[in-house]
Amino acid sequence: MTLNEKWSGLFGNDSSGTGMKLAHADPGGGSGNGGEPDLKVSSGPWTTASSVANALHTSSASALTELEEAAKVDAKRTEGFDSTAAMAEVLTSWKGRLTSVRDECTRLEGSLRSAGKEFGEQEIENRRRFEGRIGGPK
Repeated sequence: MTLNEKWSGLFGNDSSGTGMKLAHADPGGGSGNGGEPDLKVSSGPWTTASSVANALHTSSASALTELEEAAKVDAKRTEGFDSTAAMAEVLTSWKGRLTSVRDECTRLEGSLRSAGKEFGEQEIENRRRFEGRIGGPK
């Protein structure tokens, strides 16, 4: 089996129209765009996801502070009750969960923002390269 046959089998380069189409320059050097891509990348979704992660970080940090403040008040009010130990256990559990969420959101925000920046820059570079080739000298 040749490379082209393998490629066709993997990506469906047949007349059914089900194959993946990537953006490409017209191989003949003409002014056409060589076909419309069905795989497009933009920085928008990554930047939006990064903003959501930042908002979740902020809200989980606020919830953690509120939980700790409420626990101090409740500890004074429930001193001597049988439920005090159970409440302390629940508090420890929720503090751990909220801390994990907050920390993961911090990590994700930076990663998502970087991905958006890299995809955006790559898209601009690819567009520049394609525009330079299409209709230009060989």
